[in-house]
This record gives sequence, C-alpha cells and structure tokens, in this order.
Amino acid sequence: MAKVKIGLVQSSCSNNVETNIEKAINGIKKAASDGAQIVCLQELFTSLYFCDVEDYDNFKLAEPIPGPTTDQLSKVALECNVVIVASLFEKRAEGLYHNTTAVIDADGAYLGKYRKMHIPDDPAFYEKFYFTPGDLGYKVFKTKFAKIGVLICWDQWYPEASRITALMGADVLFYPTAIGWATNQDETTNVEQYNAWQTIQRGHAIANGVHTVSVNRVGFEQEGAMKFWGGSFVSNPFGSILYQASHDHEEVKVIEIDTKKSDNYRVHWPFLRDRRIDSYAPITKRYLDEE
Repeated sequence: MAKVKIGLVQSSCSNNVETNIEKAINGIKKAASDGAQIVCLQELFTSLYFCDVEDYDNFKLAEPIPGPTTDQLSKVALECNVVIVASLFEKRAEGLYHNTTAVIDADGAYLGKYRKMHIPDDPAFYEKFYFTPGDLGYKVFKTKFAKIGVLICWDQWYPEASRITALMGADVLFYPTAIGWATNQDETTNVEQYNAWQTIQRGHAIANGVHTVSVNRVGFEQEGAMKFWGGSFVSNPFGSILYQASHDHEEVKVIEIDTKKSDNYRVHWPFLRDRRIDSYAPITKRYLDEE
C-alpha cells in the first residue's frame, strides 16, 4: 500500500496511570475515526516523565511486554482496524528494565518490540538510572498498512539509527518522544533547541529518503519546572514539514503520506544508494582492538 494515513496523538500526562491509558485509547479511537491506519503515541505515555529524578519507587511503573497495557491496546487495534505504536516502560526481568516501544498490528496481533539503544543522562533526564540500552538491534515491523521502523526519542540525534533502520526496509520512521524546555530558560534558547531537534530528524528523512513521524508529549510537569514542547510533526522524504503540532495543546491529527514517493527522491537524490557503510570499519576495528 502506497498511501497511508498516519495518526499522531500528542497529549499531556498525569500521575494516574489508568487515566493516561484511557486518554491514549481515546486518542487512538479519535484518530481511527478520522481515518488513521497507523497511530503513534508519545514516549512513556502511561505516566508522567519520571526520569527527572532518580527514585527507586518509579520502577513500580514498569511492566512486561507483552503485558497488561499491550493487551488493552490489542483490543483497541482490532476494534478500530489500526496499527498502534506504543512506548512503554518495560520490566524485562527482576532488576532489568528498558525503554521500549511495542507494535501492534491492525488485527490486534502483537508484532514485537524495539528497545531504545541510546540512553541520555542529562539534568532532569536521568534515563541511565532506569533503562538498560536495547539489546535487540534496530527493528522494522511489517504491518498491515506499511513496513515501519521504530526508534525512540534520544535515538533521534544519531544518524546511524535512522540509516540502518531505513536500509532494513522501513517505509516510515516513527519516533515516540518526551522532550521539553526548562521553564526558567530564555525563549531564544527554547527556539534554538526545538529547531535543532526538528532539523536533525528532517535531516534523517532527507539522508534516507523516507517519511519521518515524531510524536512528543505536551504540558507542564516536574511541578512546573519542565514544559514538554509538543511540536509533533511529519516530514516528507525531502524534509518538508507536512504537519506540525502546537507547543501548548493536546492534539490528535491524521496526515496522509505516500510511501511511493521515497523511490522518486532516492532515485534523483541518491544519498541512500551512495552509502558507504564500510567507512565505519576502520573505526570499529580500532575500537574493538582497544577493548
């Protein structure tokens, strides 16, 4: 299928897990009623963004994947005939946790998961306290409507992640995200940070000739110290913005893309065809030798 309708659910979150899941499900259903075939939720949508502090109690938010939340979403996927991209806090084993996205097909079948490979450790984003880096490699999922690649938030800054996922055959790259501004930060810095975040992902779209979808949370958290900047967007394979959400409001939006356009862009601007994966070989060998 070439033309695919993509649903983006940009939401705020509360400290009530059940309420957050209900809001996400309502967003999925709204997107489906507007024609969406694939719906992407934001990163860690079942809770507030808890990585602002290092608190052992937050591990209680984790769950197995597949598990109770994917079971709920599978029923919604089947009911609405939509693919769901759902970012969750995974408990893999006792004391072992991942930042993980599950993919559920339109018939309710659980297709698998991607575990976030790049883990940040910045003020108010202490993810290395909670998450072990992914061990599954990059993943592509063949859904009813398209072959999709899934990466997660901090993966956005790394060209290898998008390039490898595109080479694996992804028709679309999805990035569930949780990123925002400190509210004591000046507006010039805010604008510069958002532009850098969006620009790097538009660059991945261009370099790989593939549509890119980024879905971020919105709203104030951390007792008002953090404003998640929303700004969810869809880029075409040449970096043009097809849709951009606001920085202030919850939004459910459906955008139609045409995955066949990748061929035209890749033929005329052959960045993907001219790739030199072997260029990494000397660096990789030296790194391994040093180890």
